[in-house]
Amino acid sequence: MKIVVPEKISPRGLQELENEPGWKVVQLTPDSAKDGRLAAELADADALIVRSAVKVTPELLQNASRLRVIGRAGIGVDNVNLPAATRQGIVVMNTPGGNAVSVAELTLALMISLARRLPFADASTRAGGWEKKSLEGAELAGKKLGILGLGRIGLEVARRARGFEMELLACDPYVPQVVAREAGVRLLSMDQVLAEADYLSLHLSLTPETQQLLDAGAFAKMKPGARLINCSRGELVDEAALLAALQSGRLAGAALDVFAHEPPAASPLLALPQVIATPHIAGSTREAQERVGYRIALQIKDYLTRGVIQNAVNVPSLGFEEYKELQPWLDLAGKLGALLAQLQPATPRELSLRYAGEWPEANLELVRNAVISGLLSRLGEDNANLVNARALAESRGLALHEGQWRGPAALTRSLSVLVNSDAGELLLGGAVFHGSVPRLINIDDIDLDAPLGDNLLVLRNDDVPGVIGHIGTVLGRNGINIASFALGRQEPGDASAEQLRGEKPMRAVALVTVDAPVAASVLEELRASTSIHFARYVRLETGVTLAALAS
Repeated sequence: MKIVVPEKISPRGLQELENEPGWKVVQLTPDSAKDGRLAAELADADALIVRSAVKVTPELLQNASRLRVIGRAGIGVDNVNLPAATRQGIVVMNTPGGNAVSVAELTLALMISLARRLPFADASTRAGGWEKKSLEGAELAGKKLGILGLGRIGLEVARRARGFEMELLACDPYVPQVVAREAGVRLLSMDQVLAEADYLSLHLSLTPETQQLLDAGAFAKMKPGARLINCSRGELVDEAALLAALQSGRLAGAALDVFAHEPPAASPLLALPQVIATPHIAGSTREAQERVGYRIALQIKDYLTRGVIQNAVNVPSLGFEEYKELQPWLDLAGKLGALLAQLQPATPRELSLRYAGEWPEANLELVRNAVISGLLSRLGEDNANLVNARALAESRGLALHEGQWRGPAALTRSLSVLVNSDAGELLLGGAVFHGSVPRLINIDDIDLDAPLGDNLLVLRNDDVPGVIGHIGTVLGRNGINIASFALGRQEPGDASAEQLRGEKPMRAVALVTVDAPVAASVLEELRASTSIHFARYVRLETGVTLAALAS
């Protein structure tokens, strides 16, 4: 394995990677992204670890054909082009919460600095002044702190603010009431938080929904004389609207560690005495940098050695126990996709998946991607995997439909996959028995129970005497040993009037596991029987696995 690290990270983290037998760690400087050295090293690299200085662009990834994972030592991934990485099937992971304490401590420091005007007091005293009267400040005790975003960092801020005897308000639609209550926080709507807060602190991820969340309308709703602290993302704030709110006196002050454009050399906000500015240093402590550097190294190591995905931003993350439980289902899903592609080798237009029984929501995305990956891999997409399967399907114009069935008939978990292509429709159903054995349980609404081995012979035939004997005779004559033979028969309830009257034979399907490939000439011999309407040899490799992404 080759891991490229173009920025400084924890020495302990680097040692974890270097201690792995056969692993090579290449350390570079951020300048290597500009002079071509980084791109050259990525040509045969398996992993890339960055912090914030290196921008991972589509151009940088263009020739990184072996790259399987990008690790960001920090919470955000703004410097990684996620669409480009996802298209190439590269897992992108970060280290959320690793710098939560550092960010929370700076947030409180900035809050105190606003309340006591510490930067002005320092500058005035150094200049020979002694302005005790004009520097009368305010206590934090008894004031209301509004927190937008009650994740790891927001909770750390709340814990520390409680020590200052502040009243805590928060808005976060994804946090349960019990979590907020245990932290001593009242969950309110955003408008309520804006109206009541004496201090407003931002701890949100940057998304299309949160970009410029604090605009002129939001500032108009804020309590007159309130103060803003932003140690999250500069793009959360409409800086022109903030400038107007400060100049009008609507807001008494703002402490900003982040800006929409960094560095903010031309920002008029820097000219206001009621603004405190710091250069995006909230997470920049020795302890935080050591912590996130070590964590990302461990995550990369776990992924490359065991396929365990942690803190990924473009594919669901799994703990090791979840991984072990889901792996047989990923194997099944990949094999069903590959089986569909080989039984009906035509351009697919629609793919429908139905999940019966109880499925954890996060698992559905991985299982769906495993089916798509198995299907597209057999249709010429050599790099299809669990990360890029959805994007590849969309680029092909493949329509996807999903549904869950939890009725009385769905007591056991199973997976059904229907493909609609130029050749018509084909339905397959599968399940995992005994915790680890993928089985085919349905072909075109005919039930059977068959193991999904490496070499399979799939047949459609009339349900009449002599078919099984014919199959055995042909295979025996050609020296092909049968490992298992599963037969499924059409139920009378699904029969037509002609079939029920005996004018037309009932349908049947057979899935034969054999010990060797079946040649085209053998298939022709099988089809010589007028009772066999379809015979195809299928080769199934081991199904899609998380570990395969890292290999």
